[in-house]
Amino acid sequence: MTLKTLTAASLAALTIGAGMAEAETWRYAFEEALDEVQGKFAQKFKAEVEANSDNEVQLFPFGTLGESVDIMEQAQSGILQFVDQSPGFTGALIPEAQVFFVPYLLPQDQDQLFSFFRNSKAVKELFPPLYAEQGLELLTMFPEGEVMMTTTEPVRAPADLNEVKFRVMTNPLIVESYQAFGATPTPLPWGQVYGALQTGMIQGQENPAFFIESTKMYEVTDYITRPGHNNFTTAVMANKDFYDALSDEDKQVVQNAIAVAFDYILEYQDGLTEESLAKIREAKPAMTITTLTEEERAPFRETAAAVEQKYLEIGGAQAQAILDQMKADLQAASESAQAEAAAAN
Repeated sequence: MTLKTLTAASLAALTIGAGMAEAETWRYAFEEALDEVQGKFAQKFKAEVEANSDNEVQLFPFGTLGESVDIMEQAQSGILQFVDQSPGFTGALIPEAQVFFVPYLLPQDQDQLFSFFRNSKAVKELFPPLYAEQGLELLTMFPEGEVMMTTTEPVRAPADLNEVKFRVMTNPLIVESYQAFGATPTPLPWGQVYGALQTGMIQGQENPAFFIESTKMYEVTDYITRPGHNNFTTAVMANKDFYDALSDEDKQVVQNAIAVAFDYILEYQDGLTEESLAKIREAKPAMTITTLTEEERAPFRETAAAVEQKYLEIGGAQAQAILDQMKADLQAASESAQAEAAAAN
């Protein structure tokens, strides 16, 4: 082999090696199973990234890397590049994000809800700097479904929650909310909830219908109550140092994948709640599922003002600005949905 040939071969090998070095493996953890809403979002994100770049995305469902607090620490430290976590678990880091636990703030109407998450200035402009202060790049937030109570005894009024030990996430405002409802809020990591219900350590918990069905919470409770007080919200984040160091091309790949996954997950949820409740009825015909009337919801709804005030006290320096912008965004979403409905008719 001549020197010229050797040099050419070496350069070719270096070029190939350099090209291979550009491809990275990104680690993404979330709080649910692969076949649940966060898992579906993550799988769509992975597919889009891998279809449009040389990068690989490794997915880590709930439990594979520990509890929620563990994956957040790993995301902040850079062990994970991406994490999907509810504001319910980031409340200690970002107190303003607790606004999503003010009862009856988010609309029940799905069109209004989706419009809010698509267009909210609070989500797109006010929250990102707060997440950045914690070493996180906020990529998107999305709803996962109407929150329902599952209990061992029927609930038709706040009095029915008196002395009920009700599992909540480790979040001060949701604790406040269930205190206002009359329950005894009991913060527990998710991995302990089924056993705690089974042994009677707690008597209730809340989650969207798909999660109640997939985690079989109906096996250890007898009643599902729909008070219409909230919709479960989650946030997808990247480690900020990692994200800032990405090439412009890779940042665009990430943003495009997030946008595609966002549209996909909203479409995926259409009809999911009723489908999940039907599966629960089939698995446990004795399960009682109750949608509270507006009259029955009224005493629960009356607690919202006190919880909102508590949010302003504990929600951080930007709490008032966040709440005001959220309300403006929600009003805009309502008007947009009404205009679309009128045009359709």
